[in-house]
Amino acid sequence: MRTPLTFLAPVHGTVRLIADVPDPVFAEEIVGPGVAIDPDTSGPSEAVAPIAGVVAKLHPHAFVVQGADGRAALVHLGLDTVQLAGEGFTLLAAEGDEVAAGDPIVSWVPADVVAGGRSPVCPVVALQGEPGSVTPLAAPGTTVHPGTPLLTWT
Repeated sequence: MRTPLTFLAPVHGTVRLIADVPDPVFAEEIVGPGVAIDPDTSGPSEAVAPIAGVVAKLHPHAFVVQGADGRAALVHLGLDTVQLAGEGFTLLAAEGDEVAAGDPIVSWVPADVVAGGRSPVCPVVALQGEPGSVTPLAAPGTTVHPGTPLLTWT
């Protein structure tokens, strides 16, 4: 049995069910189970590492942090934001960086994503996790802040 791995909320916002994300890749848990956060759009935001580890993949709109045991957390900042080609996002870390849970990774302005006609919702995924292996620690509708315990992966 693996040690439970707790993910911290990477952004400030309201917790949503992953099944409610309007993108089948996330809603159908094709890349893994998780939850989503509908981010606060009142100003700029920093997305933080949900777990300690190495920044295994970093794009302006998404990143993966891989923990020491090989499990990885995917954070996607908005939907279809890959189409923005990085505009509106600032990288605060680099691939290969070792980070602590809560370290800033990307800054962005969720309201700009909304203004561009895209959803700012942020799936937070236990990458390639088994169905049912994630237990939410914050109920849908709960407001979380960066660093709030969000889910446990067993």
